[in-house]
Amino acid sequence: MPGAASLDEFLAIAARVDPLRAPVAALVREIAAAGIALAAEIAAPRDAAPYDAAADGPASRNRDGDVQKPLDLLANEMFLAAARRAPVAAIASEELADPLVLDAQAPLALAIDPLDGSSNIETNLAVGTIFSIRPAGVDAPCSAFASSGEEQLAAGFLLYGPQTALVLTLGAGTRIFVLDRAARTFRALGRTARIPERTAEYAINASNYRFWHDPVRAYVDDLVQGADGPRGTDFNMRWIASLVAEVYRILLRGGIFLYPADQRPGYECGRLRMLYEAHPIAFLVEQAGGAATDGVHRILDLAPATIHQRVPLVFGSADKVARLARYHSWTQPFAERAPLFGRRGLLRA
Repeated sequence: MPGAASLDEFLAIAARVDPLRAPVAALVREIAAAGIALAAEIAAPRDAAPYDAAADGPASRNRDGDVQKPLDLLANEMFLAAARRAPVAAIASEELADPLVLDAQAPLALAIDPLDGSSNIETNLAVGTIFSIRPAGVDAPCSAFASSGEEQLAAGFLLYGPQTALVLTLGAGTRIFVLDRAARTFRALGRTARIPERTAEYAINASNYRFWHDPVRAYVDDLVQGADGPRGTDFNMRWIASLVAEVYRILLRGGIFLYPADQRPGYECGRLRMLYEAHPIAFLVEQAGGAATDGVHRILDLAPATIHQRVPLVFGSADKVARLARYHSWTQPFAERAPLFGRRGLLRA
């Protein structure tokens, strides 16, 4: 909504233009309020923050074996309380083994990663909250969590960094809001986000190179060769190890992010969760003019078999994401390919 200067104004205009968005607007307001409170917890000095991710004492683990630190559990409780104040029928969270039904008559279902990247807090790096809003199932509210990403009504994430930002789409572009801490209000940052197409940056954890499948390895080999390779351009690598920070950077600067499946045990099907990480990020990225796939297939076309199902995730500038898919369809045996193999006209653009 072009005239909106704040999140509240943006949501009010959205609900006025389309009354069906009113419940979504109410839920986003509650998520934003919980995010403001969580940002204060994250920023608190260690000796004044009993829920710090580096707090003493053993950490529990969720069903998938991921460590649940005290701040993860606090964040989960804060967003669960926010969902109870909003028209939410059911919630699925990374920190819950199974979905919870809150109000079976309510119109919305919420899937959320309450605190993504909590292991970064002790090193003062950015962390975030990722969420997906979709219609509740008609007969069974939790059936919403088995639908494809195309069913999302809204998606977004909160980024807790030097600034606290809220990135949001209601299906008509992606908008960025930054927290005015004094006023406890999210202010609009410019107009609709648009991912640049010509950025020579990529993000991947290169330490896993030996485990990657051949198409990913070949793609990165060509990037590393820079101006002397088939791409004819020097590329810079970025790896923050914070998913929300990677998305935020790409929204502003373009490029490509790769978290592929690989040959390590537990990574064969990717590592990020489809429902509350890949789906909302793909929605945001596509609404900003980019693309998101599992390396080949469009993420929003996929539906999870379980709420915690994992998936590979590649997103960013549309031309770069499409190029990686072409590497997967390339028929030349990769075993015959040396890193300095000649320039391939088929893949060069």
